Amino acid sequence: MVVESVLDAIRSVPPALAYAIIALLTFGEAAFFAGFVLPGETAVLLGGFLASEGHLQIAALIVLVVISAVLGDTVGYEVGKHLGPRVLRLRVFQRHQGRLDQAQDVLRRRGGPAIFLARWTAFFRAVMPGIAGLSHMRYRVFLVWNALGALAWGTTFCLVGYFAGASYKKVASTIGEGAAVVLAVLVITGLLVWRVRHKRRERDELSAAA
Repeated sequence: MVVESVLDAIRSVPPALAYAIIALLTFGEAAFFAGFVLPGETAVLLGGFLASEGHLQIAALIVLVVISAVLGDTVGYEVGKHLGPRVLRLRVFQRHQGRLDQAQDVLRRRGGPAIFLARWTAFFRAVMPGIAGLSHMRYRVFLVWNALGALAWGTTFCLVGYFAGASYKKVASTIGEGAAVVLAVLVITGLLVWRVRHKRRERDELSAAA
């Protein structure tokens, strides 16, 4: 079965390598603007699923994700602070100038809370640390809101992945694998719909604030 083959391949990855990949993707999202390619929550949700399978430890995963998110955003902050406007002239940003201007305006209006709110939207999560550094926000203020956002976001998505995975395992043992696969697809679809609606709501709120 294709689904089972994919799950077996995921389980076969050594735990140390799984932790390293998840940490790197979470760290690189803002540090290297990798969030434009692969949002960090994708890796975090996968980590939560692996924890539900017993392949990783959920507590260790949450700590790793939170620390990686804080450090990645700190690097992004320093890049924005030291490279200044040159960062915004990178080709990857050229198609998003309007949203970048919006993010800068929200940061000026909201200050620290904008860092926390940005954590929940992939685009703003990738660029807000750099914009904060570019805007010369005090690092102490940035660090507090960055840590709060990383803690809330990291814990939430690790647990979402964990409980979604646990649901798959429980249903598979009671009503059969076929029905469990269908339910897993519905759960994943529901999560995707929720994410789309959440991003749209965040975008509308940011537009209203501007």
